[in-house]
Amino acid sequence: MPTPVIPRSITRRPDGVEIRWDDGGHTGFFAARPLRLACSCAQCVEEMTGRPLLDPAGIPDDIHPVTLALVGAYGLQVTWSDGHGTGIYPFDRLLAACPCPTCRAGPP
Repeated sequence: MPTPVIPRSITRRPDGVEIRWDDGGHTGFFAARPLRLACSCAQCVEEMTGRPLLDPAGIPDDIHPVTLALVGAYGLQVTWSDGHGTGIYPFDRLLAACPCPTCRAGPP
C-alpha cells in the first residue's frame, strides 16, 4: 500500500495556497485561479463523462481562497471568494501537479 501524502504545512494566501510537502524545503505555490479552475467536484466536472462543466469565463481573475479545511488525512477543501466550496483537492493529486521549479523540471 502506498504511503499517504500528507503535507507538513498549508498556508492560505490572498493569491493562492502554499503547501510545504516535506521538511527538506519542497514547497509548492498553487495560484488561486488555476486551482479554482482545477476543481473536480460534481458541479465543475460531469461525473460520468469527465466533461468540464465549469465555464472559465465565469471565474473572476481576482478569485481567492477564503477558508481552507482538511478533509481527513487525504485532501484539502477550499471555500472560494465566488462562494464555491464543494471541491476536494486530494493531496496526491496536488503533489502530482506541484508547480515548484523542481517538479516542473521533471526527473533528472
